[in-house]
Amino acid sequence: MIELKQKKLIRVTLKIKYKKEGIEMDRAEEQIREYEHQADLQRLRGLRPIDDDFMRCLFKDNIELAEFVLRIITGKEDLIITECQTQKDMKRLVGARSVCLDAYGTDSSGKKYDLEIQREDKGANPHRARYHSSVLDVENLNAGQDFHELPDTYTIFITEKDFYGEGKAIYLIERINLTINRPFEDGEHILYVNGEYRGKSDLGKLMHDFNCTNAADMNYEIMAERTRYLKENPRGVNEMCKVLEEMRNETAEKTLVQTIKNLMETMKWSAEQAMAAMKIPMSEQEKYKSRL
Repeated sequence: MIELKQKKLIRVTLKIKYKKEGIEMDRAEEQIREYEHQADLQRLRGLRPIDDDFMRCLFKDNIELAEFVLRIITGKEDLIITECQTQKDMKRLVGARSVCLDAYGTDSSGKKYDLEIQREDKGANPHRARYHSSVLDVENLNAGQDFHELPDTYTIFITEKDFYGEGKAIYLIERINLTINRPFEDGEHILYVNGEYRGKSDLGKLMHDFNCTNAADMNYEIMAERTRYLKENPRGVNEMCKVLEEMRNETAEKTLVQTIKNLMETMKWSAEQAMAAMKIPMSEQEKYKSRL
């Protein structure tokens, strides 16, 4: 994706160009949107399942694919997924940091699964895995329930690189009682899947597919079929373009929030003063304050 600053520069450059050519601003905006759309189509061709923005659509309304992937990762051949949501917001605790899960699933026995794509090592920090796991706990125990009613949870990080650098296909993280050297058996499971692994096992084949840009190069037809739909079918391409546009807007908002924070820190301003200096409309200020 063209970086946000570059896109802003391109937008400004095109507006100046269209103004000189006497093109009306409405038409100019239309042409700029078309330019961005063509850029999205170009980017779509290079996306892989291991890319966050592609994964948003990969598992959307596709329980069969989520079940297939989780069966391979967990080694549970009889796993039945009954529900799967993408970009699931977890905001149960007021004031706590919210988490948006890439793919959130439930199996037939009530176990919960959080499947995350982590392209960079900093995103796979063990503290982040711990927080994701704790969020699953908070989300799945209601007032009045006993603690033993907490479902087993699986927090799964698929990392583009081998996070632990040991060449293993998967790293299983479990709590143990160090004194007596026995499993703690609290139902919490954290798994790091090595996206670089290319062994002959089912997991090695799956990680190969996760790194493919072309459906024809994939091992598993269920992965290839979904990839073809999102890259070649007009309806699928439209879905992906909408996601890319949403991510553009999210990136712009994150940049705006960071700018507000920077002004507050360097100028010793309040949030209101920083947003006033940036000419953010009053009607939008509360939204950004909640994200500071």
